[in-house]
Amino acid sequence: MTHLKTDWNINSTAARREQFYAASQRKFVPFKDPIVFKRGSMQYLYDAEDRQYIDLLGMNVCISVGHSHPTVVAAAQEQAAELTHCTTMFYHPVPAHLAEELAKTLPSGHNWVVHFTNSGAEAVDLAMTIARTYTGNLDMLALRTSYHGPTSAAQSVTGIASWRHPGMPGHVSFVAEPNQYRGIFGENAGAELYLDEIDRTIKSTTEGQIAGMIVESVQGYGGIIAMPKSYMSGAAERVRAAGGLYIADEVQAGFGRTGDNMWGFEADDVIPDIIVMAKGMGNGFPIGAVVTHKKIAAPMAEKFMFHTYGANPTSCAAARAVLNVLRQDKIQQNAKEVGEVLYQKLLDLKDRHRSIGDVRGRGLMLAIEMVKDRKTKEPDPEVTAAVFENCRDSGLILSKSGPYQSVLRMVPPMCLSADDVDKVADGLNRAFSALG
Repeated sequence: MTHLKTDWNINSTAARREQFYAASQRKFVPFKDPIVFKRGSMQYLYDAEDRQYIDLLGMNVCISVGHSHPTVVAAAQEQAAELTHCTTMFYHPVPAHLAEELAKTLPSGHNWVVHFTNSGAEAVDLAMTIARTYTGNLDMLALRTSYHGPTSAAQSVTGIASWRHPGMPGHVSFVAEPNQYRGIFGENAGAELYLDEIDRTIKSTTEGQIAGMIVESVQGYGGIIAMPKSYMSGAAERVRAAGGLYIADEVQAGFGRTGDNMWGFEADDVIPDIIVMAKGMGNGFPIGAVVTHKKIAAPMAEKFMFHTYGANPTSCAAARAVLNVLRQDKIQQNAKEVGEVLYQKLLDLKDRHRSIGDVRGRGLMLAIEMVKDRKTKEPDPEVTAAVFENCRDSGLILSKSGPYQSVLRMVPPMCLSADDVDKVADGLNRAFSALG
């Protein structure tokens, strides 16, 4: 076998990216200076010089049970060695098993069916198509600070300006997000006033009958905004009254990340009409899915719908292994317990550093938001960027997020340990203290 040479030199890699990557591919970089990761092991990353980092980003929430988890890698290797890819035109048992196993993780008593996609953004596109096909309506609702993906249709329901490009499809109205820290109705306003906004938006900016509303159970890139109690169930009620379907985006909040539940929507006892999932589903292997009720999916059979690698057996084998690891290693319970310890440490940091305006989240989906003044809550993206850069020196990899880039988002592999938490807290404290 011919060995393909790989040049691990940072400067060489940066030069190749600069010359051969399109501008759109070069835009999405975190640090001022480049970093090259060569390997990962569970909650840790190692750069080309073999320096260890605690991964608080989970490679954009894709790593759920751990980098290069041996069980997941073995399942994918075994399948790839036998048959790397099989188009969905033909039958293969691995995707069929995965569909059954995913359905069993969802509330019982419903006839769940699964359509596999290549990614979460494609799953969002498909969910919107299903909603419009089933209802016969066009108008969609989404939250203002939502993020649902970079494809054209997913962009159209993404409310953050820096992710929106020309040429997106229309028929989308945005509703104020129920942010309990800086929402339009003030701190801890609850759900009811924001639910009234849904009714007002339907009456004022749509045709009166809608296709659906898509909601992240916990907004991810939007800054870790958890939906307050009764918001999701109330939104579903109002959307259905207007002829639409309630779409739960579980791409970031799903697979046990919030700790209390396997799926974020379960925190509010709501049964979605459509569920979108991806990212942690494959633990780094590309795969997404739309899950819905059989009767809702049925009209889609009138025309072809196809995703080339959607039911790829190698990715499906990895996803099956992820579900097994989640159960066997009690990953959801770990997310709950370790997440609570980390949350308390973040509250301690807030007491020490006045630039921290808010600490929030569920399980291992946490954030700290930086402000210039705690009373005015003016976002402070400059301090956020400075702390973010300092975190690299402390061996921490995390994410700048939110509509103002003023939030540090922490969504680590859910195998993060209690021992890691002290290192994270100490590293964050050094990163803030270095500001002077």
